[in-house]
Amino acid sequence: MLSSLSMLIYSSIILVWTSILLADMQIKITQGINTAYPIAIIPFKYINNNQYDIFQPTEDIASIIANDLRNSSKFNTIPVEHLPHQPDNISDVIPMFWEKLGINIIVIGTIQENYDESYIISYNLIDTSKNPALVITENQFSIEKKWLRYIAHTISNEIFEKITGIKGIFCTRIAYVLHTDHDKYPFELCIADYDGHNQISICKTHEPLMSPAWTPDGNKIAYVTFDSGHSKLVIQTLSTGTINNVINFPQHNGAPAFSPNSKKLAFALSKTGSLNLYIMDLDSGEIKQLTNNRNNNTEPSWFPDNKNIAYTSDQSGKPQIYKINIDTYNSTRISWSHTSNQNPAVSSDGKFIMMVNRHQGKQNIAKINLTNNQEYILTDTVLANSPSIAPNNTMVLYSDTNTNITNNVTTSTSSLELISIDGKFRAHITGNKNDLRFPTWSSAYFHSQ
Repeated sequence: MLSSLSMLIYSSIILVWTSILLADMQIKITQGINTAYPIAIIPFKYINNNQYDIFQPTEDIASIIANDLRNSSKFNTIPVEHLPHQPDNISDVIPMFWEKLGINIIVIGTIQENYDESYIISYNLIDTSKNPALVITENQFSIEKKWLRYIAHTISNEIFEKITGIKGIFCTRIAYVLHTDHDKYPFELCIADYDGHNQISICKTHEPLMSPAWTPDGNKIAYVTFDSGHSKLVIQTLSTGTINNVINFPQHNGAPAFSPNSKKLAFALSKTGSLNLYIMDLDSGEIKQLTNNRNNNTEPSWFPDNKNIAYTSDQSGKPQIYKINIDTYNSTRISWSHTSNQNPAVSSDGKFIMMVNRHQGKQNIAKINLTNNQEYILTDTVLANSPSIAPNNTMVLYSDTNTNITNNVTTSTSSLELISIDGKFRAHITGNKNDLRFPTWSSAYFHSQ
């Protein structure tokens, strides 16, 4: 069942923002699924204990699990119409049927409706290479109707981790800025499940919004707003909607980033003329300056040790990635390739950095492997921006700007894109025709027990 803390956090967000729930988006895979590991998710058997109730579950559990595993870049889930048979339990599993398809792993499950309209969800992860078939893992959840989708993601996490040894990210959330044609409130800050479902607008304004950043626990978001006529940094509590102004100096205030231990907030200010990095202690409110020069230093991203920050600086003439220690102030250059590199995102294990690479008129997502200092360009586009790494370090979310010319009028729209860290898997988050910019992936998980 859902833990009481997770339920409280998750439900409080839903209760506050239900009135401005937006249309769901979905992930459309464009490359890489054919090379992934095959797995079959059998449609869950529905068991109705109420003979007078013909109500069916509002969510297709098996379909959600299949989509999750497919979206991870690690699995190729077999379409239902290609399944040789659909066993209800392990005694019905015939290994030879699956061997012909080259499938060694299948998932079967049941959805049982109780008299109070709650559900009991059970599943088995089965190894069909054994004869008889072998249950690898199993679990059961008792939940209210509204948590069906959440439990499907939880099952996906358990399956993903059991097979790969890597923690799943299917119960995480993303945030991004939505730009619409709305006359009064063209800018919105939105949050959604990792797959674009349960999209919620948490802030609407007539002035631009930029650079959202999650707290490590996923309870708050810092971002840049221009609603007062100039940029300022605010922190919004998701459960209440309360917005606190935290940084509001003259000129530019931007690029917030919370430390992994939640104790500090890094950001960039131009109150002295050029952009420099600063850190605020969130308990005391004390602010100290990290960089102090006439160059532009911005876009901080914390290393997991809470002591070092990657950032963008043009001190070499063009923007490149540097690393600075917050205690010693020692700074070293990290990136070297091509015209420029900027907008770093440090992985949660500190082993690599994703960044935006500019070269020969193109702006692509690139990776620095910090163990061997090798740099790789992963995309082939014109205006990729704002990389954000999944909490398990397997995927990157970013925005991509497309330019269209109609009747000699040029328009640009940005979309959200997914790519695996090796560049072999790519997907497009669809379902919204508006501008989507500044994506950021929350590191917080909502757990079940």
